[in-house]
Amino acid sequence: KLRRQLAFQAAMALRDPPLARPVVQLRAMDKITARMTSIRVPVGQAIEFGTLTIASRACYENPPTETPESASFLEIIDKPVARQPYNVFAGWMFASSPALSAMDHPIYDVWVEGCVTAGS
Repeated sequence: KLRRQLAFQAAMALRDPPLARPVVQLRAMDKITARMTSIRVPVGQAIEFGTLTIASRACYENPPTETPESASFLEIIDKPVARQPYNVFAGWMFASSPALSAMDHPIYDVWVEGCVTAGS
């Protein structure tokens, strides 16, 4: 058992850590109009999409030596015209598995496409 634990620790030490990126690339859809929109949200900032306010808190991607994966921590608030604002989503979204941690909203879909550097 100790040998397996040491082997696991050695393997984890060899892994390259995830790379923090300054911008998350999102794809958003208005289900009523079927309009798709690409959105870039700098980490630490928020943007408006319809009645949603989408804030990015972190964006990480695996280094080229690992399996491709991007993940972003998002906070999404809906501000409908006739109602009080309410939290729609807060958590990690993964580019490779959008259904794993999906936002549930009757009008909008939002998912992570990846993390990017500011100039790309």
